[in-house]
This record gives sequence, structure tokens and C-alpha cells, in this order.
Amino acid sequence: MSRRIEILTFSDSQLLDVAGPLQVFASANDMARMAGRPMPYDPVVVGIADQVKTSSGLSIGALPLPSADAPLDTLVVPGGWGVYAACEDGHLIEWIRRRTQAARRTASVCSGAFLLATAGLLDGRRAVTHWQRCEEFRYRFPKVRLEADPIFIRDDNIWTSAGVTAGIDLALALVEADLGREPALTVARQLVVFMKRPGGQSQFSAALLLQDKGGGRFDDLHAWIVENLERPLSLSDLAERAGMSVRSFSRHYHRMTGRTPARAVEEMRLESARRQLEQGTHVSRVALRCGFGAEETMRRAFQRQFGVSPQAYRERFSL
Repeated sequence: MSRRIEILTFSDSQLLDVAGPLQVFASANDMARMAGRPMPYDPVVVGIADQVKTSSGLSIGALPLPSADAPLDTLVVPGGWGVYAACEDGHLIEWIRRRTQAARRTASVCSGAFLLATAGLLDGRRAVTHWQRCEEFRYRFPKVRLEADPIFIRDDNIWTSAGVTAGIDLALALVEADLGREPALTVARQLVVFMKRPGGQSQFSAALLLQDKGGGRFDDLHAWIVENLERPLSLSDLAERAGMSVRSFSRHYHRMTGRTPARAVEEMRLESARRQLEQGTHVSRVALRCGFGAEETMRRAFQRQFGVSPQAYRERFSL
């Protein structure tokens, strides 16, 4: 039988929190149908109204909220600016609480964790939400063991994820848990997702943070660095790419990003190394691909940044 997936929506919910996971499950059905297999999912959008206006201004149709004890595989709860009003809706909170009891598993996307926490479902559990909401979340829900960094977290049958597009990562992880790694990767490729990110990966991108701090001045340089991490990337290489003298480049780069060029390159090397180790790539190959050269060089950088060796990280987080 197809697994019933209910994705909740409410006024001013985040459109991508709803549409992202919905499309992952729909694409899993498409892949199964093209392969001549039964469709694994029955995904539906449910809400307290048949038309719900999302925070982007686009209205989406929704089925009525089912009976709280009706059979269900997975409940997905989105976030968005409307989450505050939704948290004040006692009927909706009670429905979420009771619906979770009927579901095999429950997941939240972004600030949807506020709804699960309001329903008392996250007390004593590990959870994550959008990084911008972490301080507020900790203040409001001190019993929850909030972690600010991961893309998503699973604590028994409760899954929570970081902001917006992390809902796609979470849904891909649910597909993998149900159907296996290959079907999940097939869906990721069909959706042209850059990579299937594991939950332990940080929701902060080194290159994106540098772009934010640098005010756009070095965006093209950062993109070039990411594409050329296997190269030595000396200071003179970077200065030449930026069209500046070495002295001027060093001074302006540090002033605009708060980092030395060498430190910025190392952060991007480490981020790429993490991704490859999570995919199971051998440590020696990662060291070469990411420009560390020797395994020992990468090991020292990893130990300094993450407090663990690359091999230990690979053993813990690779899929």
C-alpha cells in the first residue's frame, strides 16, 4: 500500500516548506511508475481551509484536516511567518499532537519546529530549526535540546529540519529510509539537486558566509576557488585572479571578510572535504581533491576545526 503523507499548511506558511517535500514524494512516485512499480506514496496537502494563502502570496488548495486517529504514515509540518498565529490556534495544536500519535513519524520544516514544540512533542528531544530563529526558539522552549547547525535531525520518530530548502533534504532522507539509497539519489538527480546532503552537514555554507561578509566584492573569486580547490591557490594566485596586487588584495580581503585569504581557502577546502567524506570517499582521495596534498595536512586542519580526524568523521557520517 502507498504510504499516506500529510503535509500541513496554514495561512502565511512558507510555500517551499510545503512544495519542496511534496515534490520529493511526487517525484519518487514518478520514478516508480516509470519503472513499472507501484507508487510508494500518497502525498496530500491538508489544512483548516480549502484555500490557503502562503507567505509568498500564492494560494494553494488543501484537503480538510483528517480525523486525528485516521491511519497515517508521515505528518509534515511547515514553518513560515504564519507559524506564530498557528501556535495560538489551540484546535490546530491539539490536532497536531493527536495526529502525531497516529503517525509512524512526524517531521517539521524550518520554523515548523515551533508548532511541534508548542504541542509538547519536542520536550527532551534533539531538534533543529532555521538558524535565524534559534535564539527565540531556545528562549520559548528551554526543554528542547536545540542544535543550531545541522541540516536535519532525527530523534526516534520525530524529524526536524533547518530552513526552507532543508525540507527537501529531509524529504530525501525519508525516501531513503523507506526505499533505499538509490531511489533517493534518483529523485535528487531528477530534481537537479546539487547534492543529497546528509543531516549532519552544516546549514551554513563557507562560501555563502564569505559572500555575505565581503559585500559581493569577491563573489566571483569565491566561486572560482570552489571550482579549483585541487590547485595550490597561493596568495599570488588569488591576487592575480582578483586583479589586484598581493599587498592590496590581502589588506582589502581581510577588511571586507574578516579572514585572511589563506583562512578562507582552508574553510572552503574543509567544507568540500566534509561533503566528500560524508559520501564515503576515501580520505587520501579527498585530501588530493580538496588541495590539502597530504593526508596529514588535512588531518591537522580537521582536528583544529572539528576536533576529530577525517577518518573518524567519515566513519561516523558517511552514508
